Amino acid sequence: MEGGAGDDRIEKIDPRFLTTLRDHVHKTLRAAILSGRFRADERVNERQLAEQLGVSTTPIKEALRQLETEGLVETLPRRGVLIRFNAGWAEEMILARAALESMIAHLAAKRITQEEAGKLSDTVASMKAATANGVADDLIALNETFHEQIHIASRCQYLSRMIERQQFYDASIRRVIHSDNKERDKALAEHTAIAAAIVSNDSDRAERVMRDHVVRSGETYLNIVFRKKEDI
Repeated sequence: MEGGAGDDRIEKIDPRFLTTLRDHVHKTLRAAILSGRFRADERVNERQLAEQLGVSTTPIKEALRQLETEGLVETLPRRGVLIRFNAGWAEEMILARAALESMIAHLAAKRITQEEAGKLSDTVASMKAATANGVADDLIALNETFHEQIHIASRCQYLSRMIERQQFYDASIRRVIHSDNKERDKALAEHTAIAAAIVSNDSDRAERVMRDHVVRSGETYLNIVFRKKEDI
């Protein structure tokens, strides 16, 4: 006997799992776009994306709608969904992130506790060891910890929420960046200077060195994702 609409042998899927899938698809597509895996003005096909990710078109549609609100894609009549992310857009994101991170660093230098200062210094020491070892995955994890500790020390709520939309690096790009010896050394020197300024409560210097760090690392990102492609 076939089960009908009232058949209770199979439980309904918990809505939390649907939300998780939708968010995962959104983050996956967003990371692919921000990593330059799609060309500017390239048209994307919902069914093809669904097949590549192994999901139905429903979470793809939802993710694309969310990406459209972020300005990364645009839906046009008779043309479909087009990628709108380009080098100019990326540069604006870098400058926005630099502005936000520098203000967070400024406030962290004013509000950091002794315990938090100790943890930040410990992270920099771990960064120094990881830089010498050249393990990209360790450096990626420590970089995230470093910035998270500064965000916590800043006691910022509004700015921390704003900066979530300016996270444009994914693991693959970070790995390429941290695989370069010169880049690793530059990043260590910059992180060391940022931590020193924050721990010593020098808010103006913390703001300045953080801004310079984000802009410079952003330039590295632009070179990897866009300018090298232009040279090919």
